[in-house]
Amino acid sequence: MRISTKGQYALRVMIDLAVNAGQGYISLKDVATRQDISMKYLESIVSNLHKGGFVSSLRGKSGGYQLTREPAGYTIGSILKLAEGSLAPVSCLEEGAGNCDKAENCMTLPLWKKLDSIIDEYLESITLQDLIDGKEV
Repeated sequence: MRISTKGQYALRVMIDLAVNAGQGYISLKDVATRQDISMKYLESIVSNLHKGGFVSSLRGKSGGYQLTREPAGYTIGSILKLAEGSLAPVSCLEEGAGNCDKAENCMTLPLWKKLDSIIDEYLESITLQDLIDGKEV
């Protein structure tokens, strides 16, 4: 498993929106400047977060984006899964991959399943608020 820049940036955007929540809706231009992310790439990431219901938007002069719930309501796992699509360490464990015809005799499958479980459990145990608070994770 490797987290792409899309996943890394999605986390940075969510943290930025959380930290600046007192300002109301936050413009993408401000986020792009603070996070040093290109507007085009940022628009793609935020569009995905919006479709997933993680952020809401407001059009107009004082428009922008904001979180749809408190930072403690988002797990890092949920953000990364939305951004990446899958966090499975091997393709045969990805959602919708179907059954591998070699699974019955695959001696490594238990290893990959356990690793997938450990990764999921760990990332689902950390919230956006935990990262903002600097909690040791």
